[in-house]
Amino acid sequence: MSGAQTAAGADLVNRKLPPVAEIAVVSMALVIVGGIFMAAHLPAHPPLGFAEVLLVIAAVVLVTNVVLLARLRDFAWASFFLVVKWSLLAYLVIAGILEFIFVLDGTRGQILVVMTCMLAIFAVNVPMLLAFSVARYQPVP
Repeated sequence: MSGAQTAAGADLVNRKLPPVAEIAVVSMALVIVGGIFMAAHLPAHPPLGFAEVLLVIAAVVLVTNVVLLARLRDFAWASFFLVVKWSLLAYLVIAGILEFIFVLDGTRGQILVVMTCMLAIFAVNVPMLLAFSVARYQPVP
């Protein structure tokens, strides 16, 4: 490997990017905690206040993350969209199956809405995290 290739690789590793991965993990952790909180109260009707607060915070964190990501200029967007496209497809299938299980299990009303929103946030976060993790180390054309 030549010195120019080593320097280019070091630049890819050391360049300053927003903490997209870390923020995605925070958002996922919030919906996981909310889901666990709700599941801990089943089969009784779970109190939704705490879960709804976590859901709103997770949604705000996700939107903030998307805005930070969208503001990047020198970024391997082609690699990002290639990875996000296929991983989002996979996670939409998984989320659809889980949604079917919620409905089949008799989850209704506001509980179903909260669970669906948490599932949607999770299904967007994971592909975004995967795609960012790949694209951040790709050379910018």
